Amino acid sequence: MRRPRVILFVKEPRPGRVKTRLARDVGATAAARWFRAQALRTARELARDPRWETILAVSPDAEGLTSRVWPAHLRRMPQGRGDLGARMARALRDAPAGPALIVGGDVPGANRARIARAFALLRGADAVFGPAEDGGFWLVGLARGAAPPPSGLFQGVRWSSPHALSDSLRTFAGRRVAFAETLRDVDHAADLDALRTR
Repeated sequence: MRRPRVILFVKEPRPGRVKTRLARDVGATAAARWFRAQALRTARELARDPRWETILAVSPDAEGLTSRVWPAHLRRMPQGRGDLGARMARALRDAPAGPALIVGGDVPGANRARIARAFALLRGADAVFGPAEDGGFWLVGLARGAAPPPSGLFQGVRWSSPHALSDSLRTFAGRRVAFAETLRDVDHAADLDALRTR
């Protein structure tokens, strides 16, 4: 039986192309440096667990597939075109049967224990979300059993807004949804400050 998979969404950490809201607070170079360090830390942490396969979903596609930034031993897949919702929906639809989670690369609390708990939640649900404190989410996953993913997955979601989670939940109408822990992702300097004081 195929192992569950964790799909870590990452962007090539180039100044001005990654963490643009954080860059407005701390500068483009510092924001890119922070994202690179955090995404690498998460990738290495999650890849150490044999209970699942960790795959990097990279963007931009061609550059990410050949990048030397990311660990060479981890399998990569292109995110492809479209907004974040279209790219996540494609990754979940293309995953083989069995549980699959998508995790953001900018969430310091995304560790193996929390990923294991999210997979456990999928034993009794069709989908799982890990809410973020800002109204978005740091994790989403599907049980990927006999029923295909919803056809309108993530359509009409107001990304980078306090409505991202509630809009996404509407696209899962009629499905059993479980919730993992609420975490803080990093979009602004205040998020970094809050994480340092915890």
